[in-house]
Amino acid sequence: MLTMIYAIAGYFFLMVTVRLLTRRPGAQMTMFEFVIVFLVGGVVILATTHGDRSITNCAMAILTVGLLHNFVAWLKARSSRVGALVDGTPLVLLKDGAWVDEVMRGMKMAPEDIMAAARMKGINSIFDVKYAILERNGTISIIKAKKDIA
Repeated sequence: MLTMIYAIAGYFFLMVTVRLLTRRPGAQMTMFEFVIVFLVGGVVILATTHGDRSITNCAMAILTVGLLHNFVAWLKARSSRVGALVDGTPLVLLKDGAWVDEVMRGMKMAPEDIMAAARMKGINSIFDVKYAILERNGTISIIKAKKDIA
């Protein structure tokens, strides 16, 4: 029973930690971010099993985390407030060719991160971007600026 309580506490601790650290998808995470996420996860695992490394204890911890994850996903699907709390809300990083510095600093993102996403859409200049939006899932959506045809 204690393993299940530790697993629940560890799940929420890890969720909050990852939520505070970054919103980038795995392909855009830096090596530093990967190291932090896996290190914290390993520490949580050690605390969860607290010396009992039996197959039963391990199975209970994994089952608890799996069921808890499904429950949180179910809550997110039924409540936009829970979804916003767990995943955040979309944030505008670039608007009409101007960086939104406060959001960029808060998300610890550099202009190069946004320009990399723009180049993947075939955009080479910041002036060709109307909006760059950091989505809830960590991807960067690029909305092209309309060209004036004279």
